[in-house]
Amino acid sequence: MDNHSTLHPGEQIGLGQTGVRIPPLGIGTWQWGDRLMWGFGKGYGEGDLRTAFDASIAAGVAFFDTAEVYGQGRSEQFLGRFMAESRTRPIIATKFMPLPWRLSKGSLRQALRKSLERLGLEQVDLYQIHWPFPPVSIENWMDALADAVEAGLTRAVGVSNYNVAQMRRAHAALARRGIPLASNQVHYSLLHRGPERTGLLDACRELGVTLIAYSPLEQGMLSGKYSPDNPPPALRGRRYSREYLARIAPVIGRLREIGERRGKTPGQVALNWLICKGAVPIPGAKNARHVAESAGALGWRLSAAEVAALDAASEGV
Repeated sequence: MDNHSTLHPGEQIGLGQTGVRIPPLGIGTWQWGDRLMWGFGKGYGEGDLRTAFDASIAAGVAFFDTAEVYGQGRSEQFLGRFMAESRTRPIIATKFMPLPWRLSKGSLRQALRKSLERLGLEQVDLYQIHWPFPPVSIENWMDALADAVEAGLTRAVGVSNYNVAQMRRAHAALARRGIPLASNQVHYSLLHRGPERTGLLDACRELGVTLIAYSPLEQGMLSGKYSPDNPPPALRGRRYSREYLARIAPVIGRLREIGERRGKTPGQVALNWLICKGAVPIPGAKNARHVAESAGALGWRLSAAEVAALDAASEGV
């Protein structure tokens, strides 16, 4: 993608080499239903999620990524209810978990039909294999995905958490059926640059596969609201220690510096950095405020010098 081109809210890009068009930024919904499933939403409820959905549509980032395992199906159910109530049809991506006891291609079609039922749809836009778990081979699952495309149950197919070799196998297997591999969804952020270092990002560009970046704000660490003196609470505080926050302080400082010049927040700069790399970030959003914050990453573009400065600041983190 041209580092000097600018994508505005409402504009769309191609999803891999398929005919599906998506916004350059989407919304991840893995938290939709996790706590609500047990009846005690922490700081948010169904009404908040509905405002997040509505705000996403209004902001032109109507691309939602979910999975059958998110909230044990509750995330898909929320999306289905919100779509039905608002009579809107955003781009929907969901995922199949290849659990060890799912041994046949038929299990994928059965899971997809259940996802469609929860979503209230006849066809999903993108169906992905969630992890490259054994014992079923990559080739068998790709055949199952190809069957789902031919049956009209999904418009496009992708994978998630596949490394370079696994992605190449998936791409080749689908190509034998005349179907493109649309995407590979992986962990990618300014603080987790594995896709660059392993060659995955380059391989996606070579094969025409869209890299969808989950955890693009590193669970809030790139938002600028945490510091060694103000660590995140609970489990995140143990994962992202004061020592870690001190180590990433130069990255946060550079995000702030660039953001102040452009009138943007550190998180918006971090998301724009991913877009400049050619990835499609899918930050989480549990309310309209979260959506507005993420949507602020669109409509402008970091310069090549700013991207390089952020690259340098995050080396070795």
